[in-house]
Amino acid sequence: MTDLPRSPADNPFRLNLDQQKKRAKELLRLFAEGDEGARQRVFSKLGAAEARPLKLADSQFVIARELGLSSWPKLKAHIGEMEAARDGLAKTVPLDQDMPTLHIRCGNDIAQVLPLAGLHGDFLEVSDPLVMGPVTEGPDWLERRADFLEAAFGKFNPGSGEKLRHADEKLRKAAQSHERVVLWFEHDSYDQLLLIYVLSVLAEEGLPARLELATAGHFPGTHPFWGLGQLPPEALRLLWQRRAEVTPAQLACAREVWRALRVSSPDALSGIAGQEDLPLPFLARALRRHLAELPGTGDGLSLTQRFALESLSEGVMTAGQVFRTLMLEREPLPWLGDLMFWVILKEMAAAGEPPLRLSFDHEEEWPHAQAELTEAGHELLAGKRDYLDMAPPRRWVGGTEIDPSRPAWRWDAALGRVRSG
Repeated sequence: MTDLPRSPADNPFRLNLDQQKKRAKELLRLFAEGDEGARQRVFSKLGAAEARPLKLADSQFVIARELGLSSWPKLKAHIGEMEAARDGLAKTVPLDQDMPTLHIRCGNDIAQVLPLAGLHGDFLEVSDPLVMGPVTEGPDWLERRADFLEAAFGKFNPGSGEKLRHADEKLRKAAQSHERVVLWFEHDSYDQLLLIYVLSVLAEEGLPARLELATAGHFPGTHPFWGLGQLPPEALRLLWQRRAEVTPAQLACAREVWRALRVSSPDALSGIAGQEDLPLPFLARALRRHLAELPGTGDGLSLTQRFALESLSEGVMTAGQVFRTLMLEREPLPWLGDLMFWVILKEMAAAGEPPLRLSFDHEEEWPHAQAELTEAGHELLAGKRDYLDMAPPRRWVGGTEIDPSRPAWRWDAALGRVRSG
């Protein structure tokens, strides 16, 4: 869900060993000179007791940990693997030529990069944001999704409902048209909910001869890892080499979660989210983040709504600035796209007693819209009000409808589970 660079030479996920050696020596020098920034970096990774006297091996360890790896040898090995994968980019034989292959991704962010990585199979974008709007039971659920997408995003993405239907149709025929299906999904709730949907549909309609998962919850580099769209071609090539076949246990887990997501009560989903040993390794945390979009027990706000209001408590900001602050400083597991965030802001501004107000001339230029707290918003943040008493628009979290006129399910962040209203 990012627009960060993917393939330029300065991509932050392209690491150079000589450069990292220089950084380690520089850190060692600064620490010896008493530089406070260097001291904090070292102490945060080594602890004060272990950091004196600091040796080059210690500063190398700190550099490796800052880049997301457990040791300097692991960093060297990763750089070597990336360089080998980059050398392979010059090969003209596609990596996936051995059988008809369909690559499925919850967006189009890697569509142009996969061929650069040496993967020339067909590509299918399945990008319905199941993290927002109704995800219900029944045969009409897809039509309800199409109606939601057109109402929420149609101005910016005309035909989004038709695009949804087309992707679902292609997905249901995937096993007939391709021997191998490779799923490219990462760790956040946007990806993980779409992953369980894709796996459930494939299990229902018939599995291809090979069903494989290329995934990542982090990737070593000098920028926080938010998604596969940040990565250069050689990184995708490396993930292809590390892909794994989807297991029966993972399919069963996906189907169970898909059923739990769509029912009106989030209780079963909360129970699953509390398990740390799910066959799909990133799913439990993603489900907990998804459930945090339910009204909170203390104030009736979703976690995203609360983050937005807290940002605005510092003063008037543009909508784009609020989004950037949320993504870079507050969000523990980034999942939002920018337009999705704009929809959330508009919903809050449309409440009977809105906690924030928006000022703009043309919605197409929404990142420049002025956003500020109202008096009701200040009272809400001060713990004097509950958002559901402020007549907000109805909304959905999976199959759970949040109707302010009725008792609502709430997310208890302290206990990490849902509570009935």
